[in-house]
Amino acid sequence: MDVYVEKPKCTGCDHCKDVCPVAVFEMIDVNGNVNQDSAPEADQWKGQHDPASFQKWNGVSDGHDHFKKKSVAINGPSCILCQACLIECEGECIVIKDDNGNVYHSVYK
Repeated sequence: MDVYVEKPKCTGCDHCKDVCPVAVFEMIDVNGNVNQDSAPEADQWKGQHDPASFQKWNGVSDGHDHFKKKSVAINGPSCILCQACLIECEGECIVIKDDNGNVYHSVYK
């Protein structure tokens, strides 16, 4: 199983970390080493948020500290494909590739 986060889209909402039963995700400050998962070069953090995600979630008061940290799939191989993170991800930035080559993308509920 391969799991990664499209970092520019990540809002830092913590939902993936909160719902994952096998602790795939860790939240890391945007100034830290957030490119520790298998995200392709185009999806790595380079210091700029995705404009659509930023416009949608910046300033939203829902108890989350948006855009100050990024989700990192530190333990991607532990994924059991329960898909809880795919449903809860505000930024629609999680990608899971299973062992059969199927690809799953998060779609916020």
